[in-house]
Amino acid sequence: MTFHKILVPVDFSECSRRAYAAAVTLARQFGGELLILHVINNRELELLAEIGSLKGDALEKALRKRARLKLGAFLSNPPADLKMHRIVLRGIPFSEITKISRREKVDLIVMGRYGGTGELEKIFFGSTAEKVVRMASCAVLSIPLAESGSRRPAS
Repeated sequence: MTFHKILVPVDFSECSRRAYAAAVTLARQFGGELLILHVINNRELELLAEIGSLKGDALEKALRKRARLKLGAFLSNPPADLKMHRIVLRGIPFSEITKISRREKVDLIVMGRYGGTGELEKIFFGSTAEKVVRMASCAVLSIPLAESGSRRPAS
């Protein structure tokens, strides 16, 4: 199995930074290209519209600009030896991730397992990573957030 096109959804967390690092290693190993995706979550957009002074198109434009800036900072030192594309979309993260993976004929999705949603929501609805694993038409590599401290040896 080879991975020529690798999708890396990022939410700018440490976990997505680890997933990005793993994807870079895999892309180098397989001579692949990276698609770096950030999804502006519809629910967050709705909440910000309720409490903020910006509404509608102005709010979405401001959030897209902020996302592009954060993506630029996240990828501040991109590997010169890899082909890389940046994508910013708006929607429901797991849905947009799986849609873009199909549209772009992605071979592998590399994503962090830790997300920004609350624990209660995960209990009832599952995490974004879990939904992507269930819905994706390609392989998915889920990278956990490293535990602090040392790991216990397996018994």
